[in-house]
Amino acid sequence: MARSLDLDELIEHWTLLDDERELIAGKRGPTRLGFALVLKFYIRVGRFPRGRSELPGEAVEFVARQVGVDKGVFGLYEWSGRTIEYHRAQIRAHLGFRECVVADADKLTEWLTSNVCEAERRPELVRDELLGRCRTERIEPPAAGRIDRIVRSALHRAEQTLTARIAARLPADVADRLRALVAVEVPDDDTGEESVLALIKSVPGNVSLESMLTEMRKLRAARAIGLPGDLFADVAPRVLASWRARALVESPSHLRDHPEPLTLTLLAALLHTRLREITDILVELLISTVHRIGARADRKVTEELVNALKRVTGKENLLFAIAEASLDRPDDAVREVVYPAVSGGEQTLRELVHEFKTKGPVYRRTVQTTLKASYSNHYRRGLVELLEMLEFRSNNATHRPVLDALDLVKRHADARLTYYPAGESVPSHKGVLGDWTTLVFKDAGKAGRRVVRSVYEICTFQALREQLRCKEIWVVGADKWRNPDQDLPHDFEAHRDARYAALRKPLDPTAFSDQLREEMRDELAALDAGLPKLAWLEIADRGKNGAIKLTDLDAAPEPRNLRRLKNEVRTRWGTVPLIDMLKEAVLRTGCLAGVTGTAGRGELAPEVLAERLLLAIYAYGTNTGIRAIAGSAQHGHGEDDIRYVRRRYLTVEVARTIATEIANATFAARVKTVWGAGSTAVASDSTHFGAFDQNIFTEWHSRYGGRGVLIYWHVERKSMAIRSQLISCTASEVAAMVEGAMRHGTTMEVEGNYVDSHGQSEVGFGITRLLGFDLLPRIKRINKVRLYRPAAGEPDAYPRLMPALSRPIRWDIIAEQYDQMIKYATATAIRSGTASTEAILRRFTRTNAIHPTYQAIIEVGRAQRTIFVARYLRNRDLQREINEGLNVVESWNRANSVIFYGKGGDIATNRRDEQELSVLCLRVLQAALVYINTLMVQDVLADDEWAAQLTDADLRGLTPLFWTHVAPYGEVKLDMTSRLALSGSPRS
Repeated sequence: MARSLDLDELIEHWTLLDDERELIAGKRGPTRLGFALVLKFYIRVGRFPRGRSELPGEAVEFVARQVGVDKGVFGLYEWSGRTIEYHRAQIRAHLGFRECVVADADKLTEWLTSNVCEAERRPELVRDELLGRCRTERIEPPAAGRIDRIVRSALHRAEQTLTARIAARLPADVADRLRALVAVEVPDDDTGEESVLALIKSVPGNVSLESMLTEMRKLRAARAIGLPGDLFADVAPRVLASWRARALVESPSHLRDHPEPLTLTLLAALLHTRLREITDILVELLISTVHRIGARADRKVTEELVNALKRVTGKENLLFAIAEASLDRPDDAVREVVYPAVSGGEQTLRELVHEFKTKGPVYRRTVQTTLKASYSNHYRRGLVELLEMLEFRSNNATHRPVLDALDLVKRHADARLTYYPAGESVPSHKGVLGDWTTLVFKDAGKAGRRVVRSVYEICTFQALREQLRCKEIWVVGADKWRNPDQDLPHDFEAHRDARYAALRKPLDPTAFSDQLREEMRDELAALDAGLPKLAWLEIADRGKNGAIKLTDLDAAPEPRNLRRLKNEVRTRWGTVPLIDMLKEAVLRTGCLAGVTGTAGRGELAPEVLAERLLLAIYAYGTNTGIRAIAGSAQHGHGEDDIRYVRRRYLTVEVARTIATEIANATFAARVKTVWGAGSTAVASDSTHFGAFDQNIFTEWHSRYGGRGVLIYWHVERKSMAIRSQLISCTASEVAAMVEGAMRHGTTMEVEGNYVDSHGQSEVGFGITRLLGFDLLPRIKRINKVRLYRPAAGEPDAYPRLMPALSRPIRWDIIAEQYDQMIKYATATAIRSGTASTEAILRRFTRTNAIHPTYQAIIEVGRAQRTIFVARYLRNRDLQREINEGLNVVESWNRANSVIFYGKGGDIATNRRDEQELSVLCLRVLQAALVYINTLMVQDVLADDEWAAQLTDADLRGLTPLFWTHVAPYGEVKLDMTSRLALSGSPRS
């Protein structure tokens, strides 16, 4: 069904031009109107319409007025016969198009094979490229079936060409080792027997020595194949990822069935990507293990000392009693004289001594001693072995001592030494300074000062961890922990002007600083001038309590009619099963049309595939699982059938695409009179989900008090999620916020992002300023926020703000690092997608505070935060807007528990891809709920009587995210032939 059009679209695409009016001269009635509509449709889409349903009603009415014909006569236009054939010939001649013949189809196939399909394997995008080529070549696109055949043929030819090229690059011995991975005697993946291929495919366990040793075994097995390093140098990353996904889901017997070039290529692609992934996992295990050693030692000592630490009262009286008893009976035994003189006897004296020992540096030394024992007795074996497996490098000479220290550790790894040899050169780095110095260096008498090997190793691993986390030290062969220079666009200098233009930033750093400075002046001046009139705000010197005092917002008027509206929805449609909402959303949006098999084999009938996909999405999105859905459902699909479709078709990318298309369909379906103009702001926040912990991703969260993962949502003002991300509990929410705002993939243009305190920081303000969208946080401790001055030498510029003012912004640092901020730190790299946001932001943390670009970003962030806070404090509407936006994402989080009810809401899997799929399917279900509710509300409000009852407060609080009429539980009855009675489909 054709979507609704607004006036701007009608004017741009459906206005008849002078030369087009000449074509319709002499035509009358339905022929005149039909010809004009077919002509404009062809110009707009590049093909002829297949029938009346493809022409929007608004376009029919708009064109009918132009040609002076009643729109009602369009129903008389004939869609077959000599008249429409003549019209098509006229339109082709006018536009210079020709019909697609066999020769054209062959040329198009060859062009797709060589120019598109070697870099893009998604059929729907290849199809778009084909239609674009047809338009360029002035060829009328062939019929849909023929287009599909051309696309399939091009994809097949390109795959044959690519796989033959890759297989030819493999040395004979490497090819033999690859074949051995899937030899006849190798068990299939589901037999329970471990093979080399099954080992390489397996997921990592939790943070432990055993997991580390297992991952090193995987890495050795993968390296033993001996793949050439540049094997896939000219292969597009998306193609490589598709091969990896295909090889991952196929068993050895299926892989053997392919032509040999394809088998070798799939196995090589899997090994190539797994080498990088396993390397990343080992780096993460190293970071987590070193942290765990310290954390556990700290916790163990704390528990021991806290249990023993009982403050002994009355020390003066105890001392007097001990002294008096000792003087009276100096020759008697201590046990007979001193102990009886003290209340509590020997135990009190022990507690007194322990209290003294637990003060000052004694606690720290105790922790360090416990850490040393834990490292030496358990973790050392894995960490030292890991140094042999990974190659560490740095682009900064400052960190050379840590790398030299690692070489020293490796050289003496197997020696039984307490101290390093006297003549050995021992590099000094930050890790051995401070509290550790007394444990690292020991006075050995005549031998002088010696270095204790085990303690030095601990300090070196701790220093390595800190530098790895900010990517000052990186790992050869890794992906996430690779050389940070690879995260940046390599063509920046060649396209410098275009990069700046894309971000709408001036090339001159002075112009950037001047604009930022003037905004600071304007906002601070406005706040200073308006402060006496702001009844909700006080700024005064309050010492430790902070200078700013902001009163809470008044409660907004409660919407009176929204409950009645929800009841009306339930009255009209009854209790709607959630599976029916998902089915209706899928049928209306057509979001399953582009789903193809990951393995490229075992094609199912479209209607069967659609049903099984819906059941799999429902099983994952409700967290009930495929077995429960197959066991309780009335649909004729068994558990093995649904699992097959999940394994071969329902990937993370497919689920994300489905959710995105439902979101786009919702935006297109909204009626402005009901929902208002489209929003350009989203709210983002995280939700904690409990998860199985036998993997390295699940972590303890101090705020939520449990082990699990975080789901970071981006939800726009009318309750549609445009992005979801699965992140660890220690991941940066600022990075997740930027990632979602920049790479959500929907048609929405994000210009502002509401966040809570955890989603904002000075770095966050700096990044968003460079990227060109507003960070709009609700700052928890806003009373202590400091406002920075726009310039030095103006001490009395804002007298009323003096208690809250801090130092001036350091504009010289911003000017010096301006080009680097655009290129190296964030903006250009994040927008162009050369690396993940987290990978780039990892370089700019407090651990790496001396980095000049980090300091510049901080200064930009301080200036931008000053602008925001000054505007926020004086603008009550902005405060309310941010609160309302964050309430939307809180409502989304509440809906999670209603839909994701299976297994107590915990993610019951240790596989990262399964966890991501669960989250994305949950997003699909909620997006379907919002989409269908949007249509239901619009249907109700289409009645004038209902529309007139809503007040401004009702419209402000109106949301499609409600579930009082939804049944998420019970038997799953999937009937693709029954439809919900909504606008555009007949009511039953």
